[in-house]
Amino acid sequence: MAKKPQENILKNIETLDAIAAPLLRWFHSEKRALPWREEPTPYRVWVSEIMLQQTRVEAVKPYFERFVAALPDVRALARADEDTLMKLWEGLGYYSRARHLQSAARLICSDHGGKIPARFDDLLTLPGIGRYTAGAVASIAFGERRPAVDGNVLRVIMRLLACPADILKESTKRAVEEALIARLPENAGDFNQALMELGALVCLPRGAARCPSCPLERLCLAKEANLQAELPQKTPPKRRRTEKLTIFLLSKNGKIALEKRPTHGLLAGLWGFPSMEGHLKKNEAAKALQALGLIPAKLHALPAAQHIFSHITWQMVGWHVELAETSSDEPSAATKSSPASTKATEANTPPASLRLHEATAPYDAQTKTPPFLWATAQEIADIYSVPAAYRSYFPYLQAPDGASS
Repeated sequence: MAKKPQENILKNIETLDAIAAPLLRWFHSEKRALPWREEPTPYRVWVSEIMLQQTRVEAVKPYFERFVAALPDVRALARADEDTLMKLWEGLGYYSRARHLQSAARLICSDHGGKIPARFDDLLTLPGIGRYTAGAVASIAFGERRPAVDGNVLRVIMRLLACPADILKESTKRAVEEALIARLPENAGDFNQALMELGALVCLPRGAARCPSCPLERLCLAKEANLQAELPQKTPPKRRRTEKLTIFLLSKNGKIALEKRPTHGLLAGLWGFPSMEGHLKKNEAAKALQALGLIPAKLHALPAAQHIFSHITWQMVGWHVELAETSSDEPSAATKSSPASTKATEANTPPASLRLHEATAPYDAQTKTPPFLWATAQEIADIYSVPAAYRSYFPYLQAPDGASS
């Protein structure tokens, strides 16, 4: 099938000719004070734009300030060890963003002398940077006349033009980019931020648009036709699948077991609490642990919990398990926290298919016990990045008083 010409995607495009002046006046008067705007260096703009992907501004602000305080420039980011990087990112979600950020920092150091590329096309070659992020960094940090088209911008443009095109289609995004690049004022960075700000504060999703506060109200064709609640159009999301899990807080000598998740897939490479598929009852949980060479002394039932990812819902039950002494000699968290011991631990980690959260058989014929990192509750809070998916069980890192056993 022939590709639909871009000129047929957007209608009433001439409406965009008149938006720059009123939009910029509004932005300079109403824009929010944000930490990355106070000092818009290329590094700060880049980090903020990566953090803002899929995450609300108010949620990002404290993470941004903590991140740039700990890693103030590209070279510091490139040198950061994994635990530090993941701990700084903990709670933001979409952890691959942090790994791509560091991969890009290392390339910037090796290929660009430690300086973030100024050109849109060069930015696109870096890991984790797509057309929106490249446009935002190039325009805001370097003044290049490039559009930055995110979800907020798409919503504003589709309403201004009363356009029913599907905003999840790449052809629609590219058509909007081309429409805007021909109309960008000299201060393209402010213009891009103004469109984003309008979508974030005024031209809100669904029926929540604050049209009387909009500087573009008189130009908006959706407002004229009362279509704000119907636009923009997008393909309905796929239904999330559900996974049932049993979470184990394995306790020994005042410490809790952590395990590294597999290097690929959901929450890849992060620390998590051991888990097994299904909702295991007390006797089932005890037998499953015994099959792995773990001897439960006491099992305390924990409340059920749920965590929703973009495409999966975890429905969890939990057990706090006080383990009896075993013959295995697990290294302490303090020992494992050193870079040398971390490398040794990774070298001894079994294949992902044999880890506890997926295990059906022991990985070690002698001890049968999966390798864990044993950490105190304070070490988990301070050092190791445990994703928010497990957060419902943080209050129970100590054996819960009065819990059923």
